[in-house]
Amino acid sequence: MVASDVGAAPRAPERGDDIRAMTLVGLAHGTSHYFQLVLPPLFPFLVAEFSVSYTQLGAVMMVFFVTSGIGQPIAGFLVDRLGARRVLFVGLAIYATAIMSLSMATSLWGIAPALMLAALGNCVFHPADFTVLNASVRPERLGRAFGIHTFGGNLGWALAPITMLGLAGPFGWRGALIGAGLIGFCVLALLLLNHRVLRSDDGALPAAGTDDAPAPSPAPTPAPALGLATLFSAPILLCFAYFVLIAAALIGVQNFLPTILESLHRTPLELGATILTGFLLGASAGVIAGGILADRWQRHGTVITLGLAGAAILFALVATTALPAASLIAAIALAGFLSGVTTPSRDLLVRSATPKGATGRVFGFVYSGLDVGSAFAPVTIGYLLDTGAPAMALWLTAGIFALAILTAGAIRPR
Repeated sequence: MVASDVGAAPRAPERGDDIRAMTLVGLAHGTSHYFQLVLPPLFPFLVAEFSVSYTQLGAVMMVFFVTSGIGQPIAGFLVDRLGARRVLFVGLAIYATAIMSLSMATSLWGIAPALMLAALGNCVFHPADFTVLNASVRPERLGRAFGIHTFGGNLGWALAPITMLGLAGPFGWRGALIGAGLIGFCVLALLLLNHRVLRSDDGALPAAGTDDAPAPSPAPTPAPALGLATLFSAPILLCFAYFVLIAAALIGVQNFLPTILESLHRTPLELGATILTGFLLGASAGVIAGGILADRWQRHGTVITLGLAGAAILFALVATTALPAASLIAAIALAGFLSGVTTPSRDLLVRSATPKGATGRVFGFVYSGLDVGSAFAPVTIGYLLDTGAPAMALWLTAGIFALAILTAGAIRPR
């Protein structure tokens, strides 16, 4: 039986607990990203089954992201009041149940309620994950912990299309969704079995080499009376703006890079897809390297400045120069690596600006900026492509990176 988050005294961390906590939270985050992409690979099956258009399916998916974006700040408050571990477990159970319930849909309108339920499960992960990591991993390893967290999410995205199509072949699209839900429950069982290494309070562990054990806490740190005032303070609003900008730049690249390169340099779409894969792989490698760097070099603003400036320069180069294929792949992959390096430093910068006891609500609020940036970027870049300005799409990405540098530079630790 899982120990209650309330009234349980945290035990002193043992050797290897940091690694186990990182791995478990990274696995949970990877599962949430996996669930985000279980339905799109099955769209051809749904079109044939329900006689609907891809536009209608896209509109239904929008319900998921809007609901999740609204829910993240609310989930953050629940994390701070009820305990991150408890909220994480309940969210994962809801998410897996919702994914399995999608298999019972008999029409397009049967999909929408299940996706709204799935969004309620999805919205808990960022505030709960970061609160658990902050409380379970020693400060000198938090950079690597945040890097593994992001890497797990990227891996979940990558595995979803392959596994869902693999399951849909022998079991049909309904069977594939049931299988995906079962994967979620298996991950939940693993988390429950290892719940003792996942601390739920918002108190950071002592640094390595000290004999201080975490002080017992009768309950999760209560939310400050002025919770909303905390979210609308200048440092937190700057963090939110940073997330909006980063999401706008990266979502634009992920969704439109092959099309941009084909319109601008006549790059074949197959090569463009390879270049995009290089960007994503580079970003994943950068996240791991950035986690190590963030733990060894505490100047997180400098890491963000150098990484985003390098990525901006490379995108500007591609916008103005028709590079050979090998050079183009290398340039975009390096841009992905440099942007990925900044991710752990970004999360540590948010942590440094967060008041004690407010990790859940702050990370929930600032991460909802990803949904905001993701909403308007595709429309803007789509307009630039429709009006024959593909180079401006790359310049826009470079300019957004530059604005993000200014935003990060203005964030001051509390």
